[in-house]
Amino acid sequence: MNSPLPPGLSRTEFVALIAAIMSLNALAIDVMLPALPYMGEDFGVAVENDRQFVVSIYMIGFGAGQLLVGPLSDRFGRRAPLIAGIGLYVAAALAAALAPSFGILLALRLAQGLGAASTRVIAIAVVRDLYSGRAMAEVMSLAFMVFMIVPIIAPGVGQVLLLVGPWHSIFLFMGGLAIAFGAWAALRLPETLEPSRRRPLTAGSILGGFRLVVTDRGR
Repeated sequence: MNSPLPPGLSRTEFVALIAAIMSLNALAIDVMLPALPYMGEDFGVAVENDRQFVVSIYMIGFGAGQLLVGPLSDRFGRRAPLIAGIGLYVAAALAAALAPSFGILLALRLAQGLGAASTRVIAIAVVRDLYSGRAMAEVMSLAFMVFMIVPIIAPGVGQVLLLVGPWHSIFLFMGGLAIAFGAWAALRLPETLEPSRRRPLTAGSILGGFRLVVTDRGR
């Protein structure tokens, strides 16, 4: 049986909120692509291919962070890890705008990727907490339809930002949008994981969860 949405939260708003949370990851990659040459010039990165580390290191943090966020959200619920992750994303993005060197910029991008991992894992977990079966697939499909708009328009948004300001403005834009989406989630997204369904944060429980994901074809 599908769990009803909390009072006052419509299905339209719920889908839009889930898509917005998930879009922060795509935004962190695609909106800054036009700025790579400018960042390379400012930091004196002579080898053009090295500029791509700004994207690669972010993806490393994003991938590794998901292994951590999943067990944390199963233990402490969805809201706290989500808000903490968005907070890390915001802090790293704003600090990246002031990064004094390319190495520090890469370290901040790694941290931003770690924060963004919560948006991906927890957004899907929230949908799964509230829906199942065909209803879950329908909600996820609607969220992905909205989410897929971001990679299309983000490079254009980045180019517009570069027309009116330096590359630093792109990170300020990312941080500002993440603040808005984080506040939206904090105010409107309730806790969806009941205490009775939470898993202990132990090695056995974590390994058991990973084993279930790998071996259960329905997941």
